[in-house]
Amino acid sequence: KLQTYQLHQRAEVWFPIIEPILKKYGIPDDFKYIPLIESGMKRGQYSPKGAAGLWQFMPQTGRDYGLAVNSNVDERMNVRLSTIAAAKYIKELYKQFDSWTLAAAAYNGGEGRIWRQIKSQKQDDYFKMKLNKETGKYVYSLISMKEVIEHPEEYGYKIRNARRLLALKD
Repeated sequence: KLQTYQLHQRAEVWFPIIEPILKKYGIPDDFKYIPLIESGMKRGQYSPKGAAGLWQFMPQTGRDYGLAVNSNVDERMNVRLSTIAAAKYIKELYKQFDSWTLAAAAYNGGEGRIWRQIKSQKQDDYFKMKLNKETGKYVYSLISMKEVIEHPEEYGYKIRNARRLLALKD
């Protein structure tokens, strides 16, 4: 319960930065939940495989979408810049798959893996595809996260407004 409460508070802090960027790039608002799944919305989060930041970009993917990633600077940790990069990446995934659901799956599992599965299964409906465990549950995790964050009271959470708390702190 504490972890979900903390995720909700982080969402309240970072969504006001993330939402307008996604909107500017024409990305559906639901994609703002990706950082909650990927990193728990912790800026300094690193994965054992080398992904980093809220959006968990691998170094080369970050560079491919305009982020500086080198021994002096790692813009994957910059919420605004990494969100712009994520929006560009997600938009590219949508262009490839013509499906927001497959774009989300590819964000997690990689374009190559999703294309291989589409070809081998002759199926491009995420909900009918057989995918590896992580990618197979990814979209469901996003949907679940959205439900808990948007309706906390239905799941037993009383959330104080973190945005108001931050305003008082300034």
